[in-house]
Amino acid sequence: MIVTEVENATHMIDSQGRAVPVERVRAWEKLMDQTVRAIVGHGRDLSAQVARFKGHTFDDIVACQELLAENYNVKRGGARGNVTLTSFDGLMRVHVKHADNIVFGPELQVAKHLVDEYIAEFSDGLPSEIEVLLTHAFQTDKEGVVNRAALYSLRRLDMGDHPKWRAAMEAIADSMRVIGARTYIVIETRETLDAPWRAIPINLAKA
Repeated sequence: MIVTEVENATHMIDSQGRAVPVERVRAWEKLMDQTVRAIVGHGRDLSAQVARFKGHTFDDIVACQELLAENYNVKRGGARGNVTLTSFDGLMRVHVKHADNIVFGPELQVAKHLVDEYIAEFSDGLPSEIEVLLTHAFQTDKEGVVNRAALYSLRRLDMGDHPKWRAAMEAIADSMRVIGARTYIVIETRETLDAPWRAIPINLAKA
């Protein structure tokens, strides 16, 4: 609870910026204020700790890679990412993964139009599973983001050498733009060598 002194009386500031005398603030409002401030305080401390852990982890991995490179008289360089370090007993491992942030430009609408024309040319229709994929690939979610997995699956389809299909796939490729990238860490352990890997749930991607 944050209080302030106004005219020698203790007040709390409300959401509209008004100074309210403490005795006029209801008990449950004080309790909620204290609860929220405690949680936010602990959350900030934990977030800072995770951010420090992420930084130290990347530094340790880079140092390990540099020592390994020196062992083979190789000088490391370039972006870090896409590497797996495993403990000697095979029961722990750390993945460093690099992922591009891809968006799709206006060429995607051209691709959809070409795919629609391609479908229309088949009087007997296409197999139902392919039609579902073709339709689903261009749908957007609540945030207006297209289904990337469906688009990638679409590009892997072997639909022959039809000119409209080729043009549609070229339009999809041209629509893809890398606007950034992120590197993140996945830490996994297992009890025995034949047990499944289980990730330690630490969200380092947003730290």
